Amino acid sequence: MTIRLYDTSARQIRDFAPLTPGCVSIYLCGATVQAAPHIGHIRSGLNFDIMRRWFAYRGYDVTFIRNVTDIDDKIIQKSADQGRPWWAIGYENERAFNNGYDALGCLPPSYEPRATGHMTEMVEMMRGLIERGHAYEAEGNVYFDVRSFPGYLELSRQDLDDLRQPSADGETGKRDPRDFALWKAAKPGEPSWETPWGRGRPGWHLECSAMAHKYLGPVFDVHGGGLDLIFPHHENEIAQAKAYGDEFARYWVHNAWVTMSGEKMSKSLGNSVLVSEMVKQWRPIVLRYYLGTPHYRSMIEYSPEALAEAESAFARIEGFVQRVVEKAGRVIEPAAEVPLAFAEAMDDDFGVPQALAVIHTTVRQGNSALSADDKEGAAARLAEVRAMLGVLGLDPLDPHWAGESRGAGEDLHGVVDTLVRMVLDQREAARARKDWATADALRDQLGQSGLTIEDSPEGPRWTLGGAAR
Repeated sequence: MTIRLYDTSARQIRDFAPLTPGCVSIYLCGATVQAAPHIGHIRSGLNFDIMRRWFAYRGYDVTFIRNVTDIDDKIIQKSADQGRPWWAIGYENERAFNNGYDALGCLPPSYEPRATGHMTEMVEMMRGLIERGHAYEAEGNVYFDVRSFPGYLELSRQDLDDLRQPSADGETGKRDPRDFALWKAAKPGEPSWETPWGRGRPGWHLECSAMAHKYLGPVFDVHGGGLDLIFPHHENEIAQAKAYGDEFARYWVHNAWVTMSGEKMSKSLGNSVLVSEMVKQWRPIVLRYYLGTPHYRSMIEYSPEALAEAESAFARIEGFVQRVVEKAGRVIEPAAEVPLAFAEAMDDDFGVPQALAVIHTTVRQGNSALSADDKEGAAARLAEVRAMLGVLGLDPLDPHWAGESRGAGEDLHGVVDTLVRMVLDQREAARARKDWATADALRDQLGQSGLTIEDSPEGPRWTLGGAAR
């Protein structure tokens, strides 16, 4: 058994060899909490949640760090625009992110450090970089000297002579316009902290290098994040950490975006779909299926139609689970091991689409067993399905999803069920008196309303969009 994953730094799939046998250390760039999360933000958390679950299934002890950037230019600008404290905006949106992660079934990280809690570590790293000749102070700012580090841009594979480094207002005194800020001199009215070089606040990149060092040490296994972070964020993280003396991350893993009309979903582009709104329209487990089942390196083009397709696909799985439980009269526990084909797919760069195909095949086999009244066969297939769904965080029988809200119309379910049952009772009465024409007409009328009727030994069942009732 060898897990293989695509390493951005190598531009190829590599065998995973952990730094410490039996252990995996992961650092994921988490939320910058200037606004509530859209589904593109949460996708990253979902992808790495599945990765973490698979490592754990394979027997690894996983340490998973997901940071919170609670101070940066955008948060400060929001504070000025709204006339609210910067920390209030950050905390409010941090809670919104955690609510989104929780709603979609992400396991909590081992640690979730905030940038503002690690100023001491950042000052220590800057001091070391200055002493080693990789950084310098200028007008209260501290900059990283990119020409001092020969390996700069190896991750993004750019040419230094063609580089255009993003810069913000107030970044004065640079020796080279391509140098980037480790520390930004204080401006009137902005949050600041004391350092040997004057009051100010950290640059975005320094925060993650310092926190990764604090919680995972000078070298760790996997550093993750979205594709948009490769440059400048991850490139600058590498420069800081390695110039400081750390080996830093041994594998770099990046998830693709959620797009809308071909553009990356983004608040600034006005094309974002907030998680808080989506969970009112769609069941969270369906949203997890939609965001988590494409390959993590594949773009997801958002559309309501695509979500509806995901809902129908998951309903086929969920319907099978419910039918077997009803047939068995008890809950079938997950199998101790997933099927070999599923494991091979997950070992191969976390190939969730191929793994999902194994789930659907197993569901079809289970449905065939149900049709043949093979209770043992159906139960065995359900045990396998639950084991596989558990790895993906999609087991509908997991306690996390118990009592899950089914969207804005769920409060009408009881009313609809009562009305449908009245029609079904009329149909059963017609069948009892062998009035097949009336029974078929009632069934057809329900079908025209979008309902599907299934006759089972336990009585008629109705489904809407494939979800059994």
